[in-house]
Amino acid sequence: MNEHALPLNTSPVQRDAEYVSILRYRTNKPAPRASIMLQQNLFTFLLEGEKTVHFAGTHITVKPHQFVMLAAGNCLMSEKIAAENADYHSILIFFDSKLLSDFFDRHASLLGKQTKQSGSHPFLLLEKDEFLINFTRSLDCMLCDDKPIYHDLQKVKLEELFLYLAVQYPGQIQQIRNMSYEANDDLIVRQAVTSHINSNITVEELAFLCNMSLSSFKRRFASIYGNSPNRWLLEKRMERAAKMLRQDNRKASEIYYELGYENLSSFIQSFKQIHGITPKQYQLTN
Repeated sequence: MNEHALPLNTSPVQRDAEYVSILRYRTNKPAPRASIMLQQNLFTFLLEGEKTVHFAGTHITVKPHQFVMLAAGNCLMSEKIAAENADYHSILIFFDSKLLSDFFDRHASLLGKQTKQSGSHPFLLLEKDEFLINFTRSLDCMLCDDKPIYHDLQKVKLEELFLYLAVQYPGQIQQIRNMSYEANDDLIVRQAVTSHINSNITVEELAFLCNMSLSSFKRRFASIYGNSPNRWLLEKRMERAAKMLRQDNRKASEIYYELGYENLSSFIQSFKQIHGITPKQYQLTN
């Protein structure tokens, strides 16, 4: 595999139900925000750089002292380099849910009884302790000659990781078991919208996070909120903008980026569309 090509949008293929793949991903040109369809669950161990992942109801930022497990599904993902002349560097472990279910079945006495919880996040974020730092280094060493790791050895390393998490972080391993909880469509839409009010995420991206077509998302949104998603999001963002201008006495140039706008002129245009006057005029009259 080319270590500069992150295999996140691959089409589903017929494969062993116990498929696992450990890969190195290293590049000096990390990807901007991209729509990702994860066909498998994924562990990401960061060595250099920073990763941000958006889900329907929340988002997370992962740094080199942390690692994350992402459940299979749709998300938005962006990466960035932390320092000049540095690379983005991570170790990836892709694995099917069959492996996860098999692990839980074989170690039921260690894990205890599963308690289903609604609203579980589709990720698990953990700090690296000394063991996990050395575990990551061991994977990096195994990949240093760019040769694939023997399949059974990859399964052993994944088992090692799961066992360590089960012993040292029993509460977090229960979170992994609850990742399969499925919320209804209305809840997913509400979570996606309310958690991204202040970001520059598009309606198309919101639909993707909800695993819906754009037309289905718009229909579902209208049935919940009685408005189009574009108009509703715009009104909510401009309500917050007015409050910041009025109560916090901040300038438009100080808040536009915080409200999800890439430039000041676009923010002023949106503000006028809702309030009929510019942010500066609004401050003078309130």
